[in-house]
Amino acid sequence: MTFIAIQCLNGLSYATTLFLMAAGLTLIFGVTRIVNFAHGSFFMLGALFTAHWVTRWYPAWGDSALLYAVAMLLGAIGAGFAGAVAEFVLLRRLYGAPELYQLVATFGLSLTLSDAMRWGFGPEEVFAPRFPGLKGSVELWGEYFPQYQLLTIALGPLIWLGLYLWLHRTRFGQRLRAATQDRAMLAALGVNPKPLMLGAVVVGCMLAGLGGALQLPREPATLQMDVNVVVETFVVVVTGGLGSIAGAFFAALLIGLVHALGISFFPQATLVLVFLTMAVVLVIRPQGISGVSAAAHEMGGGVREVAQKFRGLSLGRFWQSALALGLALLAGLAWAGGPYWQTLAADALILMIFGISLQAMMALGGLVSFGHAAFFALGGYGAALSHSLWGASLPVALAAGCAAALVVAAIFGAAVVRSSGVYLAMLSLALAQVIWATATQWVSLTGGDNGLIGLVLVEGEGRPLFYALLLALALLSVFALRHLGRSVLGAALQASRDAPLRAAASGLRVGWLKYRIFVESAVLAGLAGGLFAAHKGAVFPSLAAVSTSVDALLVVLLGGVHQLWGAVVGSVVLSYAGAELGREVTYWRGLLGLFIMLIMVAAPSGLLSLGGLLARLGRRRLRADPVSEGAR
Repeated sequence: MTFIAIQCLNGLSYATTLFLMAAGLTLIFGVTRIVNFAHGSFFMLGALFTAHWVTRWYPAWGDSALLYAVAMLLGAIGAGFAGAVAEFVLLRRLYGAPELYQLVATFGLSLTLSDAMRWGFGPEEVFAPRFPGLKGSVELWGEYFPQYQLLTIALGPLIWLGLYLWLHRTRFGQRLRAATQDRAMLAALGVNPKPLMLGAVVVGCMLAGLGGALQLPREPATLQMDVNVVVETFVVVVTGGLGSIAGAFFAALLIGLVHALGISFFPQATLVLVFLTMAVVLVIRPQGISGVSAAAHEMGGGVREVAQKFRGLSLGRFWQSALALGLALLAGLAWAGGPYWQTLAADALILMIFGISLQAMMALGGLVSFGHAAFFALGGYGAALSHSLWGASLPVALAAGCAAALVVAAIFGAAVVRSSGVYLAMLSLALAQVIWATATQWVSLTGGDNGLIGLVLVEGEGRPLFYALLLALALLSVFALRHLGRSVLGAALQASRDAPLRAAASGLRVGWLKYRIFVESAVLAGLAGGLFAAHKGAVFPSLAAVSTSVDALLVVLLGGVHQLWGAVVGSVVLSYAGAELGREVTYWRGLLGLFIMLIMVAAPSGLLSLGGLLARLGRRRLRADPVSEGAR
């Protein structure tokens, strides 16, 4: 019992960090309605700024408790200033945009901020000194517990109380609360919402920066801190309920305790336990502990808005034929261009199939997955294991990968019917993290971090035939999506997406339709994963990582969710641009992040929408040309 009590204290100490992050993210979302994926970057900025301040710039500050605390506050202020710049440059241009596009744009912001910090602070991790005056430990129940962690435990409730008083007793805080409930009415009453939004972003980023600075006496500041903490922060926010600071506090306590006890008793399954906790809460209460109905934050609704807004921008037959011809020419160039271009073309075709699997679910069903990589990884590992254990050939291995994705999707799909929007996105992310943790920890079966290597699913002389198979499957996926969109099933899916209550009243089985498109998309993603295993000859746990899911989202959004050839264009652009930037530019991730932000702001309907716009403008100019009129 003494050991459990000490671990609970560890969990409460970690919960303070989670609460600072979650409170900032909740505050930003409540006022601006932006789901900020870059929130972990401000956490990392606060940690790196403070660490450099007390170790390299002003080392004497690390010997004084007061000056160390001031340095932590400066780190928080620096993060708040960076948040103000991000709000002015990017976030205010995303107000009112669908949450999915905000999520992807802020992911681009996180890439840019990460490379900016790599350039400014250097790639090395920084070990800050322990906090002066709190370097020792105290005896509790016969065990020793660090004094500094007792301080962080006390800070959590104090910060929550401070936020409560600020939001309820100050005029600015009351206006922030009003903005979270009805921003349009607040503007109608003569209150300018822009300063409120800026203030919410600055305070939220300062909380994140303070959380990063408070971590320094416990762990070094690194350039990997952002991704590590932002995933668990999203878990806390979604478990507590979007927009609820009180829910974020109690969810942080719950997740912190689960995390600490999991490390003590089930160290290899800690991450699985964290995500399973979130999944259980969302299955029982889909809106989280203290959140409002999931319908109020429906991400799928954002996808519908884009569909209705850009419905007239579909490409004509000329553009579709041009894209098909361009794809064939590109494949032919890769075929004759040597091993590098062949490999890159194969990567693009596999990514294309993976993107189409997500596009079908998003465009027709209105379902958004932030963990679609789970099925990609299941397909890859299913194909790899069937080949390494039983010597399966390529067709059998691909079938095994699809079967693995099918089984998991059939079970997980029951939760999909109950959830929507951000909650569905986070449930899918939970599944992907569970698959990733399983692949990492089940070393005897999956090889752990070393993966499964040496797969020979495609012989050397069979490579040309394999490339032809990839091209055929990619084109078949495009035309299958076209057929599905024009079929009776596609019409029913779109009716369920646009007006689920009316569709149900008309006799459509909305839940079954969502379940079906989800499972079918998962199977296609599993096929893409199996093809990846055959192409690379190896699989690794990174197939289920967040970055893989983001790749699929980028493929869909770069080309256009509701453009038939959107995934084709998105996969080609992402594959070739990423490869060429990686070869020629040191900070290529930052440039890719800038490109993503530009696309999400300037062409939220994707690159192909620009072609549709140009075509329409050309037709209008042709009609207005008097010479053309006279010729006619």
